[in-house]
Amino acid sequence: MASVGEAMDFFDLQLFAEEKTEEATPHRLQEVRRKGQAARSNDLTTALVLLATIPFLYWRRDAFLEGMARLVGGFIAGPHREDLDAGSLAAVLYPAFREIGGMLFLLFGVAAAVGVAANFFQVGFLFSTENITPRLENLNPLKGLQRLFSRRSLVELLKGLGKVGLTGFVVWQIVRGRFYDLLFTIDMSLIQVVDTVSRLLFQVGVAAVAVFLAIAVLDFVFQKREFLRNLRMTKTELKEELKQTEGDPLVRSRLREKQRQLARHRMMHAVPSATVVITNPTHLAVALRYREEERAPRVVAKGAGSIARRIVEVARENRVPVVQNPAVAQALYRQVDLGREIPVELYQAVAEILAHIYRLRGHF
Repeated sequence: MASVGEAMDFFDLQLFAEEKTEEATPHRLQEVRRKGQAARSNDLTTALVLLATIPFLYWRRDAFLEGMARLVGGFIAGPHREDLDAGSLAAVLYPAFREIGGMLFLLFGVAAAVGVAANFFQVGFLFSTENITPRLENLNPLKGLQRLFSRRSLVELLKGLGKVGLTGFVVWQIVRGRFYDLLFTIDMSLIQVVDTVSRLLFQVGVAAVAVFLAIAVLDFVFQKREFLRNLRMTKTELKEELKQTEGDPLVRSRLREKQRQLARHRMMHAVPSATVVITNPTHLAVALRYREEERAPRVVAKGAGSIARRIVEVARENRVPVVQNPAVAQALYRQVDLGREIPVELYQAVAEILAHIYRLRGHF
């Protein structure tokens, strides 16, 4: 058994524990779902099952009573018949058992179908062996003490008292309103008594289920909110999960920087193959490559600031013409992605620049 010192340590840790202020992430929700944990209300399932079975019983009450009458009649008649053997008794009772059994089979089928549908409505398809696996931590008396005085236990107590109190009040109101009908059953035939009592029971059952259903809906909302509240995370837990699922932020930052460096390196290698570099004049630089077999010039490198200056340096080192044209440079930088052909609206402006370069080279 845990010592007093362990108990004090436990409560001290609880007092100084980091507050759970962050909502559960989709990853955390998926993890607890794999363990078979989800927000559900057993009361809602029970209420929906009762809501389906009580009308079914009322609808089939005549067949049920008829079967019961046959069954009782067979037992009453049996002992007074000297020639009644086991086979004869079975012949008398079998139809009653078959009718009652068939109705009970349908009743259980309806209850099972509604129960499965109610659970599916609440949590969807969920199967896990985690909940049925024995765990040693469940034997911890401190955790049992926590559960005993938890908010959930208080809500369960209030919910139970509410169900008993409200159901008792509703049933009392119905019975009091039908009190004189029950008194008059003294003068009724057996069939009339059964009909009166069955109607009263049906009315009481529907009223009780209405109370259960109202409480169950509130319970479902509470269970959902309580489930999400218990899954809240501390800021430290959130950071740790992000590290596990998406990697360390520092590592991700370094990886992105490495990727950018590789992209710039490949881009700079493409500058020597460019036909012209158009600048603005120092802030922007766009390298275009044009071949006769291609439909239109293509952007092979572009950049701003230090990257633009480096593009110009590489171009001059490889004797690629550098032309200052701020308007065209800005349009190309903003409108054309790396590796794409220039748009039709820039054909004329770029063609004039290329024509000027070709004239300088003596192509024309």
